[in-house]
Amino acid sequence: MPNSGTQKLFRILSIDGGGIRGIIPAVVLSHLEKTTNRPIADMFDLVAGTSTGAILAAGLTMPNGNGRAMYSAEQMLDLYVNRGREIFVRSFGRRLQSHVFEEKYDHSNLERILKETFGAATIAKCTVPVVFPSYDIEARKPYFFKTSKARESNSRDHSLREAVRATTAAPTYFEPELLANPAGDPKRRVLVDGGVFANTPAMCGYVEALSQGEASDRIVLLSLGTGKATERYPYEDAKDWGLWQWARPIVSVMMDGSQDVVDHHLNSLLPSNGANRRYFRFDAVLDTGFDALDETSKTNIEALVRKGRSIVRSKKAAITKLVSLL
Repeated sequence: MPNSGTQKLFRILSIDGGGIRGIIPAVVLSHLEKTTNRPIADMFDLVAGTSTGAILAAGLTMPNGNGRAMYSAEQMLDLYVNRGREIFVRSFGRRLQSHVFEEKYDHSNLERILKETFGAATIAKCTVPVVFPSYDIEARKPYFFKTSKARESNSRDHSLREAVRATTAAPTYFEPELLANPAGDPKRRVLVDGGVFANTPAMCGYVEALSQGEASDRIVLLSLGTGKATERYPYEDAKDWGLWQWARPIVSVMMDGSQDVVDHHLNSLLPSNGANRRYFRFDAVLDTGFDALDETSKTNIEALVRKGRSIVRSKKAAITKLVSLL
């Protein structure tokens, strides 16, 4: 229960997309667990995650068979640090091919790690309800993986590994996920990364809470970023870009734009400072040239860990306030 006297708060955790940069929120979440001596699943009532954020959310809410979460935040951090490079590996043949004509990475390594990590667990069984956004490129509309829907209908109870695979299918990086309906419905879904419209899924979590009958003045929301890019694209360079030149920066530009809009809106909807603060956004500024979703060198992984620790150091007062509400 929230530590808030007689007032019962509804606590939402939101984790951005960002590939290997998921290390940053994993460090912050590990700190929260160590500070409170409680698992993340005991601190929140709803967890929203996009792309890499969904990997973390799934791991932190997946049941272990005894009604508890399977993984700690520290264990999820270890997964990124020790196995992140396995996901972003290009075969010799793929390196010879142009990135323009095929996605950058084979999805088989990603799917193997997701299967090993999440097994046959389904969304309905999560110890805390989750929301994972993705986008159906055939239907041309968003598709949300939700525990609330999965518990109402078997047709929405997808496996965690399928849901995570769908919301991590970043355009130009991995091929779309062709999702079969678990109830045998012939309707298919062709899904890509939810980051194309909701890289920061905090608003998705907020709206889900309202739809479940929670009052806005009872909501506490922690939104964790995966680092803000600092590389600039001068007009003189970008004005003549075509498909080839836009292929690399477009994903980063799209992600940054959406997260700024969501942060602006939530700052208006929820108190974000003072004694009544209930909205917290923690993020770090990335060094120019080290903002790629797939930069898995040992040097960059260590730098991302340091970025997470810098948030912990610089946000001590805000974290103390947050913990009092959890």
